[in-house]
Amino acid sequence: MDVRQAITDRIIAMLEKGGNVFRERWTRAASRGMPRNGKTGAPYHGANVLLLWDAAIEHGYASNVWLTYKQAASMGAQVRRGERAVLCAHFERKAMRNPGASEIDSSASGASHGEGEGDASDRGHDGRSGVLLCTPFWLFNVAQIDGLPASTALPAPDRQAWADGSAIEGAMRFIGGCHANIQHGYLRAAYSPSADRILMPDVDRFTSPQAYCATALHELVHWTGHEKRLNRSFGQRFGDAAYAFEELVAELGCAFVLGHIGLVDATIEGHAAYLDNWLQVLRNDRTAIFTAARHAGEAFEFILARALP
Repeated sequence: MDVRQAITDRIIAMLEKGGNVFRERWTRAASRGMPRNGKTGAPYHGANVLLLWDAAIEHGYASNVWLTYKQAASMGAQVRRGERAVLCAHFERKAMRNPGASEIDSSASGASHGEGEGDASDRGHDGRSGVLLCTPFWLFNVAQIDGLPASTALPAPDRQAWADGSAIEGAMRFIGGCHANIQHGYLRAAYSPSADRILMPDVDRFTSPQAYCATALHELVHWTGHEKRLNRSFGQRFGDAAYAFEELVAELGCAFVLGHIGLVDATIEGHAAYLDNWLQVLRNDRTAIFTAARHAGEAFEFILARALP
């Protein structure tokens, strides 16, 4: 089974529904918290997050808690007959210390039950040569399982209770906490890497305060990629498509942020034109979505760690 291609095809099908459709689905699912494993409590990462979010909205699941069939059985529960699982990907590096000897280095794949890794490089994090293996695993939502103990309840989203409880305040705490250089008075929103500066139209030029916050957060994800921060660069791998790919990273990273703060109805203005480019990148590279989702997750964690209290 070509797991990368199967999952890439799923993501392409989501994107083909149109920008407003997949963006709304992902952010609404994200407002319930990041997908987590119901037995270990570990969060899922990368492209697996997108797949689980989409399945939760598609089937109307109230919970973002998931289990494998064996995990459910080990807890004395049973997946209902006829229920369908969500295909996810687990990455693991098979590292070679010496010729003829091999071992599995499971720490390279991150959290158990599937880390959204994507770069099939021939060297591991410790410098050992090897192959990054992608294996499938399947998850069921707790809504598909009977007999689970009460302790497998939906965990509350990891969201701080801000003073007025509004998503707008949450967005401004994220934006302010990063201390990015943001300048207003421009015709359109953009991030300038050479000046390390976010350029924004004045607030009253946006259709709503929510749209302003969403657009600013999108540019803030770009800002995290500067060489002084996460140092993202895709030119060597994607060539002319590198700019479009960075936009995909920003789209996904912004979805993570918007969902986390509950800003689910916002519109990112001026970014609808990139959809065809994203589709072209994903159709040409079956590993691209894993790389984009991993970088988006890193950007989200970077912004989250700097939010004002």
